[in-house]
Amino acid sequence: MERQTDRRPGAYARRRAHFALAFFALMAVGLFAWNPDNLYLWIKALHIIAVISWMAGLFYMPRLFIYHTDAEPGSVQSETFKVMERRLLRIIMTPAMMLTWIFGLYLAWSVYGFQGGWLHAKIGLVVLLTGVHMFFSRAVGAFERDENRRSARYWRFMNEAPTVLMIVIVILVVVKPF
Repeated sequence: MERQTDRRPGAYARRRAHFALAFFALMAVGLFAWNPDNLYLWIKALHIIAVISWMAGLFYMPRLFIYHTDAEPGSVQSETFKVMERRLLRIIMTPAMMLTWIFGLYLAWSVYGFQGGWLHAKIGLVVLLTGVHMFFSRAVGAFERDENRRSARYWRFMNEAPTVLMIVIVILVVVKPF
């Protein structure tokens, strides 16, 4: 009986993810070649899709860490969490983060000319969010090596970091207070 943690389903998931990324990239290139009057709206939509995907991963990863902390190292449960964390990071979170940055920087440059205090604050907070992503990435490696030294309580606290950053970023983008 094949399990989702086996190599074959993982390879299949990786191929699907590569196909989705290629489709996303081709769509972006096609939009630039087509250059419709509403290119800004298309790029904005792609940016929002990438942000939602990235944030979903940033919200879910610390939850996996909380449950993984309770699993005995080397157990079937622990090994399953390792697969889940690695796939979430490599197949969803990191590509979504990269696309978020690409489309976001394009919008910041082409629409706003990198002008506005709210935009500078937003970019600074997205840099912090990227730091959280990198911290989670290092934690995936620590869990992979069975070297996690943090408690479930710590990961519950860290679960709030992406939420707080997201709230402030959305307020800056929508309200543009300065």
